Amino acid sequence: MRDDLRARYGEERLPRYTSYPTAPQFSDAIGHATYAEWLAALPGGSTASLYLHVPFCRSMCWYCGCHTTITQRDAPIVDYLAVLRREIGLVADRLSVPLPVRHVHFGGGTPTIMEPTEFLDLIDLMRRLFFLERDAEIAVEIDPRTLTRPMTTALGEAGVTRASLGVQSFDPVVQRAINRIQSFEQTARATNGLRDAGVSGINFDLIYGLPHQTVASCIDTVHKSIELRPERFSVFGYAHVPTFKKHQRKIDEAALPNGAARYEQAEAIADALAQAGYRRIGLDHYALPEDSMVQAHVDGVLHRNFQGYTTDPSDVLIGFGASAIGRLTQGYAQNEVVLGRYAERISRGELATARGYALTADDRLRADLIERVMCDFRIDVAEICGRHGVAPETILQSIHRLELLEQDGIIRIDGNVLSVNDDTRFLVRSVASAFDAYLGASGRMHSRAV
Repeated sequence: MRDDLRARYGEERLPRYTSYPTAPQFSDAIGHATYAEWLAALPGGSTASLYLHVPFCRSMCWYCGCHTTITQRDAPIVDYLAVLRREIGLVADRLSVPLPVRHVHFGGGTPTIMEPTEFLDLIDLMRRLFFLERDAEIAVEIDPRTLTRPMTTALGEAGVTRASLGVQSFDPVVQRAINRIQSFEQTARATNGLRDAGVSGINFDLIYGLPHQTVASCIDTVHKSIELRPERFSVFGYAHVPTFKKHQRKIDEAALPNGAARYEQAEAIADALAQAGYRRIGLDHYALPEDSMVQAHVDGVLHRNFQGYTTDPSDVLIGFGASAIGRLTQGYAQNEVVLGRYAERISRGELATARGYALTADDRLRADLIERVMCDFRIDVAEICGRHGVAPETILQSIHRLELLEQDGIIRIDGNVLSVNDDTRFLVRSVASAFDAYLGASGRMHSRAV
């Protein structure tokens, strides 16, 4: 990475652009009544994805940026799942017709912390209240350290098609520094068990930029991981935001790699995965050549949502659970974050929406531009602006940052087509930010650009 680019862009705090506008723009002007109206107004031809948030873990990983609660008891989980089931029913009641569902994603926390029968009950409830398509993808996030054999069997019985296993790093020094001790043997046992149960798609999540992490330890983690041949990898840069996530204060900031080291780690991981036969998808995903994500990338129909890159083309995402965010055609809606408030709202028979955002025409245009550059590293500005009834010059000539990016050799503009140069693709979030009309107010809530 050129020193001047690192100095100018590498330390910027930018969104990951899994949505636009991003969550800091949400407000309490969007509440449960508005969300209920939005749900009722969804046309019958809409297709949906469902996201279920299970905010519980057995221990806290100090790098974690998720909304989760640590518990050694099962009672809070059982109580929460009862509320979650009621919320699913409340949402379904407000739809004019049952929506066909193509994707279901269980996130956390650790969704597999629940009992196997509880997981099967949730799947059965969704099948009764929604129309889960025969080939719908059902994905679950998994902590290999706590995955049990009965739960593995239940995942297979429920028709789970994809499992995302948190690995992060196999370096024991790094693991101690982030409070997550996880052996290769635990990961292998979980991976092999899932495949034996019929879960054919395995994702590994890796992180770079962790305390005491080095290029050598990153490469070693990749080499160990590819022994298990997961179909996909997600590789994220650690976002150190201790003012927002107080448990991150347990991490020694002096042990964190700087921007140059983070870039070297990210590129070393990318090179090692490429040598092992994985194709790079967008900024931070990798997949085997035969994977559907590679085909979506080749066809130009890759999308980006709160789980990162996805093949899901659905125009509606319904979020269930505390802190869950949904995206409807009208805008975004987020549930209460605090468990008690979430449960109280549902117990009153109302939706748990605490805040959200109603999309404007300009938001929709900018969201499309951002998604395409994040997915394709290229934007046909004229084509996208044409779909929104806007002249491309309105965008290309009104954003001063685009001129700076072109002068610095990060992008090139040929007529109405903007492309990110191959050797600066790691700065694609900086390019996406040029189209962000709201950037600037959220500061250190975002991660470094590199």
